[in-house]
Amino acid sequence: MGRRKKSHQQHQHFAHRPRLWGKHAVTAALDNPDRKVLKAWATREAADFMQFPKDVAVTLADVADLGRLVPHDAPHQGVVIEVEALDDIWLDAILNDAPERAVLLVLDQVTDPHNVGAILRSAAAFSVSAIVTTSRHSPEATGVLAKAASGALEYVPMVTVPNLARALSSLKERNVFVVGLDESGEVDVADLGARAPLAIVLGAEGKGLRQLTRATCDQVARLELPGKIKSLNVSNAAALALYVAARQLAAR
Repeated sequence: MGRRKKSHQQHQHFAHRPRLWGKHAVTAALDNPDRKVLKAWATREAADFMQFPKDVAVTLADVADLGRLVPHDAPHQGVVIEVEALDDIWLDAILNDAPERAVLLVLDQVTDPHNVGAILRSAAAFSVSAIVTTSRHSPEATGVLAKAASGALEYVPMVTVPNLARALSSLKERNVFVVGLDESGEVDVADLGARAPLAIVLGAEGKGLRQLTRATCDQVARLELPGKIKSLNVSNAAALALYVAARQLAAR
């Protein structure tokens, strides 16, 4: 899939190996050939249910023990695993795989791991090619995000870029139609006439698109909402925009 090995600096960053929990997130990780599982803890019931690889030692634990392995009140559902972080992915590799069908979701400093996880789940449902995030001001792809993604972290590649405006300019050079989503957009998403390759850019919670990000987009579109509230949570906006875009792409 065009992954590249983690740098030494990145190995240091993950000196404490990521832990994933919850049956959907763990099952997807176990099924992902690119994911290395190092350790596992599970209740007897979960251990009988999950299909752990033979080379992974499973420690039986009670609910209280598992609770100490995850953040406070995290819904572990009886299973926790320790994993290697996935290798990085080049953005060019994603576009080279199927440039005529590529659909990207670009997150402009969306920091809430629950929102990013929900966005990943929608991205998997709509066969998004990758999610692009910034090196800074974005959550790590660890347990809270993975649980919110309900397994989608293993299905949708996440590409990290150091400079978002530069990355968007590079996408435009490769004929990607870059559309920012903002409540003050000039055109309704329903009238956008989306084409592939397509990148939909979503702004941070509360702040929206940064000025340079907005200026770099080919077009800025809005979701035309009939009710009193004119904006949606970023994860809900992503799902709705993907649905509308998918219908437009299918019509083409």
